[in-house]
Amino acid sequence: MAAMPNPHLNPVSGPREVPDLSTVWLRVFLEVARHGSFTVAARTLGWSQSAVSRQISSLEGALGGTPLFDRLPRGVRLTEAGRILVPRAEAVAESLHGAVRELAALREVAGGRLRFGAFATADAGLVPQALAAFRARHPRVHVTREEGFTPALLDRLTAGHLDLAVVSTTGRAPLEAYELHHLLDECLYVAVPVGHPLAGSGPVRLGRLADADWVSGSARPEGTLLDAALRQGFRPRVAHVVGEWTAKQGYVAAGLGVALVPALAAASVRPDVTLVPVLDEGGPARAVYAAAARGRSLTPAATRFLEALREAAAKMSSTMA
Repeated sequence: MAAMPNPHLNPVSGPREVPDLSTVWLRVFLEVARHGSFTVAARTLGWSQSAVSRQISSLEGALGGTPLFDRLPRGVRLTEAGRILVPRAEAVAESLHGAVRELAALREVAGGRLRFGAFATADAGLVPQALAAFRARHPRVHVTREEGFTPALLDRLTAGHLDLAVVSTTGRAPLEAYELHHLLDECLYVAVPVGHPLAGSGPVRLGRLADADWVSGSARPEGTLLDAALRQGFRPRVAHVVGEWTAKQGYVAAGLGVALVPALAAASVRPDVTLVPVLDEGGPARAVYAAAARGRSLTPAATRFLEALREAAAKMSSTMA
C-alpha cells in the first residue's frame, strides 16, 4: 500500500514552515471582518484605506496567497479561508489582551505574587507588621511565605524560589553575595528566671554569666547568638539544646539555664522570665536585612513589600532604642 501523503510536506521544498503572522495584520483583519469594509475599518483604526488594504494583502501573501476576503462593489465578504481564520485571530487577540491586563496588574501591584522567607524571630513582630500593611495596600497579590534559618533561606533565594528573604548576620552566611537592604540592628538580652540575682539589674556583660548553664539552639556557639560570648572571651557551657523559643523560655523559667534573646523576640517573653540587657562593646549583636538575589530585578510586589518591611523596621527600631 502506498504511503499517504503528508499534508505538511512540499514534494519540492520539504517541510512547509508555519508563517510568522504579524499581530498588526491580525488586528486589521479582525476590524475588516467585523465591519465588512476596508473604509470603515480604516476609520476605526485611524488609518488610510490604502494602508488597511496593504496590511490585508501582506497577510494573504504570508498565508500563501490565500484570499481572505472577496472584494465586492460595496465592501468585502469573508472567504471560507477568512471564516476559518477569524476564531484563531480572535484567540490571539484575546491572549494578547489578557497578557496586557496581567502585566498592568503586576506593574500596579493589583495582582501577581510575592514569595518571601524569614527567620523565626523576625516572624515574632517585624514580618507580621510589614505583611499586614502590605495586605491592606495590595490585597489581590498572592503571598507565599517560608520560615527557616538564614543559610537555607539564601539557598532558596539563589534557586529562584523566593523573591526576598529576611535574614540576619547570625549563622555566618555569605551575605556579601546578595543584594542587601538593611532593616535594623538588634541588641541582645539574656533571659533569666524571675528571682535570679541579675533580674531587675541594669545592662550586664556576658562575662558575668561565664559559669552559667546555657540554653541554646545548638551545642556549638559558633554561628549562633552565643557568638557574643566568644567575643567577650569565654566559651559558654551549653547544658540544653532547645530549638523552639517558647521551649527555651520554659527551661529558663524552670531554672535550668539562661538564654540569649534578640530584641525582635523580646516582646513575646513569658511573665516568669526576666530579660536583662546585654552590654556588647563589639557593636550590635546582629543586623537584619532583606536580601535579594544579586542581578535579579525585584518584582513590583517585592519592591512594595520591601517598603513595608522598612516602615515596620523603623517603628521597631524606635521602640528598641
